[in-house]
This record gives sequence, structure tokens and C-alpha cells, in this order.
Amino acid sequence: MGTTEDLYEVPDDRAALLVRDAMDRTTADLPPLPDLTGAALAQGRRRKARVRVAIGGGVLAVAAIGVAGAVSLSDVGGGRQVSGTVNVAAPPSGTGPQPPVHLEPTPGESSMADLPAAERTRQENFQNQAVGVLQALLPPTVGTVQRTDLNVRMYQGTKDGKTFVIIFSIRPSASDSNNKPCADVKGMVCKKSTLPGGIEATAVTMPVNNGNVTETELSFRYGKSNIRLAVAPHDASNTSAPVTNDQLLELAKDPAFIDLVKTADANPLEQPQQTIPGG
Repeated sequence: MGTTEDLYEVPDDRAALLVRDAMDRTTADLPPLPDLTGAALAQGRRRKARVRVAIGGGVLAVAAIGVAGAVSLSDVGGGRQVSGTVNVAAPPSGTGPQPPVHLEPTPGESSMADLPAAERTRQENFQNQAVGVLQALLPPTVGTVQRTDLNVRMYQGTKDGKTFVIIFSIRPSASDSNNKPCADVKGMVCKKSTLPGGIEATAVTMPVNNGNVTETELSFRYGKSNIRLAVAPHDASNTSAPVTNDQLLELAKDPAFIDLVKTADANPLEQPQQTIPGG
């Protein structure tokens, strides 16, 4: 696994670790996922309409995969110019997902471009659905949510020129490594909540880098998978992750989010987590 500090041109170790964690695996051929329509089942107040609009556009876009184009995107982190590749036909204005952000793999790394065509399409389908759900359920402070073409679990939010790395991972594992008690660490704020079905989820806001900024992370166990949703700070501007523990725990209770988790747990998109005996 190569280093990734040059992707965002920021000096902090924490952001690099997040990106490494997001890029360290690609998947082999896996059975096709069933149609992802769970987001349309989202209920409740204003977010119900937002989810349906976002996912409706995503489904239209997914149906047109294969029509390619290109768009230049300005700074998404530390002044670095990147390009986004449009893998779907443009849906009606304001209804479809944003084009993916293109990130070059470091030497020796793989990206989604290296996957077999059917598996790449399967992962892109899931990403487009995930973008719609995350855009609808994350607070507006996270900004515009986009997928990347580097790894199925790597996304980003962009707001006012600031880019926040988002990791959304549903990873098969034989052990519940997410089931950790809230640690009594200076500067760390930890909160637990019970999700539908009696699932216990933990959200943590923790200081990173030199302690001047924080990252926020949600984790829980579902079926045979460990679930993780993390939002990193924007280091160049010294801006903490613009989401709270309460907001992530509320998001985790939404039927649209749970439906994504349920589908990926049944048909994994990531390689299983390896357990080291005695580790």
C-alpha cells in the first residue's frame, strides 16, 4: 500500500490515515446486488422528500451508465487540481448525483478502474445510491457529497471551497471490532444510541493532528459487517468535521441509510476484514 499524503497536500498524519484506510482494498468478482431502491422507503418529515428526490435522480443516472464525459473540478483539497469523470448521463438539473472525483492511485495501488466491468458497475451503482442518501441525511454544513473513483467506500463533501473526506464502509468481519466502550480521553466526546432492531451504535468526536481540529465517526455492527461512517476535518483551513455525534446517530436510524447497510451486508462490496490471532 503506497503513501497518500500527496493526494491532499496536507501535512497531517490523521488525514493520510483516513485516505489510506479508504484505499487499501479492492474487491474480486462478487454476485450482483439486487436493485437498490431502499432509499425510496425513507420516511419522516422533510428528509423523506429530500431522500426520494436524491435517489430518484440516482436511479435515472445509474440506468444510463456507460455514457461518459469529463468535467474539470477546482480545488478539492490543498489547492490540487483534479478531474471528475462523468460515468452517467446527465439527469434533469438538480436531481442526479454529482460526477465522481477522479483520484490517481499511488504506485502499486489499485483503483475502481482496475475492476472487472461488471463489478465496477455494481460498485458505482451502490456509490450513486449512497451519495443520494448521504446528501439527504448529512447536515448542509458538509456541503455537496460526491463519490470518488478510487475506492467504493471513499467519498467527499465540499462546502465553501473546503473538502471533507468521508469514509462510508460496510466491511464483512468475523469479529465486532466496532463494539468499543467510550474511552475517557481528554478532548474526546463519545455518545451511544440504540438503533432500530436493538443495534447499539457509537459516535465519537475526537481531536486529531495537533489537537486543534476534530473528526467525527459513527460505528456499529450490522449482520456480518462492521459499519463505519467518518467525516474528517479540512486541514488546510484548520476546520473541524462539520457534523456532530447526535447528527450521525440520527442519520443511522433513518430507513434509507439502514437499507443501504442491509444490502451491502448481504452482498459485500469490500473484502473481509482479517483478524490477527492475539492482535
